[in-house]
Amino acid sequence: MSQHTYIKVAEVMTPSVHTIERTATVAEAIVSMRQHGVSSLAVQRRDVHDEFGLLSVSDIAREVIARDRAADRVNVYEIMSKPVLTVHEDMDIKYAVRLLVKFGVSRAVVVGPDRAPVGIVTLRDMVLRHAAA
Repeated sequence: MSQHTYIKVAEVMTPSVHTIERTATVAEAIVSMRQHGVSSLAVQRRDVHDEFGLLSVSDIAREVIARDRAADRVNVYEIMSKPVLTVHEDMDIKYAVRLLVKFGVSRAVVVGPDRAPVGIVTLRDMVLRHAAA
């Protein structure tokens, strides 16, 4: 049986979360992604009872570009993934990987104790770190 070192999601996540309003256009989202050098944006909740959304370049490619839609006429809420998978910052990456794989997604929003987003974690981040441990 292999020995596993406990590695928290917080240790491998990208600690900055860039957000966007759900009513923003996809064109605005693309500008934001370019400015921040990211491939996904967390979509802000309407209120504390709402869930987070996530907009990725894959969503834009599939729902806007491949369908020949105008990015300035499509709102983020029309193509985002919601609810998005969230993982707690203290979760062991072994379990976070299992969760993402189970649901067939490549990234999750990382939340802290108050459910506020504190980062983004990808399968790539976790697999590469797990292999190095």
